[in-house]
Amino acid sequence: MRYRHVFAWTLAAAAALAAAPPAAPAERTNCPRLSGSWYGDNRARLQRVIDERGTCAGHLGGHPVAALDWDNTVTKNDVTDATLGWALRHDKILRPANWKATSKWLTDAAEAALTAACGTDVPVGAPLPTATNTRCTDEILEIRAEGNTMSGTAAFSGDWNHRRTVPQYAWVPQLFAGHTIAELTSYARRARAEALAAPVGSTRTLGTHTVPAYVRYYDQQRDLIRTLQRAGFDVYIVSAGSEPVTEVWSRGVGIDARHTVAIRSVLDRHGRITTWNQGCGGVPVSRGEVIPYIDGKRCWINQEIYGVPGAAAWQRQDRRHRPAIAGGDADTDVTFVGDATGAHLVLNRNKNELMCRAYDDADGRWVINPMFIDPLPHRPDPYPCSTSAYSAPDGSKGPLRREDGSVVPDQQDTVH
Repeated sequence: MRYRHVFAWTLAAAAALAAAPPAAPAERTNCPRLSGSWYGDNRARLQRVIDERGTCAGHLGGHPVAALDWDNTVTKNDVTDATLGWALRHDKILRPANWKATSKWLTDAAEAALTAACGTDVPVGAPLPTATNTRCTDEILEIRAEGNTMSGTAAFSGDWNHRRTVPQYAWVPQLFAGHTIAELTSYARRARAEALAAPVGSTRTLGTHTVPAYVRYYDQQRDLIRTLQRAGFDVYIVSAGSEPVTEVWSRGVGIDARHTVAIRSVLDRHGRITTWNQGCGGVPVSRGEVIPYIDGKRCWINQEIYGVPGAAAWQRQDRRHRPAIAGGDADTDVTFVGDATGAHLVLNRNKNELMCRAYDDADGRWVINPMFIDPLPHRPDPYPCSTSAYSAPDGSKGPLRREDGSVVPDQQDTVH
């Protein structure tokens, strides 16, 4: 009898529930919203990931991670180059005892060109007069930008892993050897103020080089970072620039030094920058062999954010130890952006490997957006994905492959 009464009550309760109007869905709270103008449905796609992974879903566990490149991803134009340009105009580069000491890969031709252009009259360790010596400025800028001397000869040679470093990127922090972090920070602050005040589109001449005079934070990226943080994400910047310089700029979007990862110079016992930098993934302190560059960005994310030790930091981790959202603009970002589990945000700067991955859209989560300021026009030729988009560790070019080994076909440029 007892079970029969329970059964009867259950039937009655079920009938009452069936007759009752459907309950209104619980209202979602704590769901920060993106704003601003994005291409197509990109804002909605990013919002979906933010809602699914963040506070809107009521997750009480660990904070999801978002990782963004800096230069030309969060800002328009390169902030390390802006700081270098400011330093050259204000005589802040100190003369090295030997130019080859600034980089283990600098060629004899580059050393000779720099010595001839910059001279030997200034004592070692004293400021070079680059504001007036335009030949010296020219050589430094050409080596930084093109990896060549002004005469067109290679400035770097030797062996390096082309997916872990590039000598001219590592060279910029090395040029500031002899300065303290505080000094470099002060240069970056003054360069920042100047670049933000310069009109959009303005340029200046350094030596015979024409370079951008302005930098701007992208409003959409500033809003994305703020929304992610309000939604409970830990937002990190991962850059192949100089870390003290990047920190100056990242503070402007509410990201502190602990969440800013870039090239970390080793200091001497007097607290001055050296030509050595910290290592990653089991690679010790070196003269530029491992920086946050292509696969190096994955390594630094795994090591610094997720605490993955040793050589394992070079490997793709399980989903719990990868960013939910990652964003970049260049081939230097392709590995860590591809590691994201929710959205791979790409700003289109016509970079072969990154755009091949993005347009192939193997997992349906690639979000392509034109640059928010002065976007590039349509690229008429397809990206050479099937032949030369992949950069191998030895520097050779080859076809880009998917995880299953199949070759990515050439891709048309459709988002511009």
